[in-house]
Amino acid sequence: MAYSTAEARQQLLDDLAHAIDELGVALAALGDAYEALDEQTADRMEEQLFRPVQVTYGRAQRTHSGFAERVGLPMRTFVPSAAGRPGQDARTLLDTALEAIGEADHLLVEIQDSMMPVEVGDAELRAGLSGLRELVDPLADRGAGLLRTLGR
Repeated sequence: MAYSTAEARQQLLDDLAHAIDELGVALAALGDAYEALDEQTADRMEEQLFRPVQVTYGRAQRTHSGFAERVGLPMRTFVPSAAGRPGQDARTLLDTALEAIGEADHLLVEIQDSMMPVEVGDAELRAGLSGLRELVDPLADRGAGLLRTLGR
């Protein structure tokens, strides 16, 4: 099925926005988990997960807005979402965050594997997507390591 350049660019931005929304869910869950953890574990979680997700979230937004601006499409404002229900324990919140990180990673892979970044994107978008993948890639292993030591 043929598509117009404008439609493809909008789809690309929508797909990237979905990945950014997932990173927002992860940020919110990690913020809530921080409050439920002991100080030492919370500090480790902040260093290994929260700050890297926060950096990735910011870079993803800049990639999105930069591409939208370059191609003349509307920019979007992103707000981290509420992670879960009050009273969830740290393990559940970390699981929520890791699931959201995994989904964001999957969405970024799908975007990169499609031909749209090549066909209707630009070099800056492709570099931004590649950089995001490099930032997201180690997070699942870090999170799994943190979960293994939780409660010990």
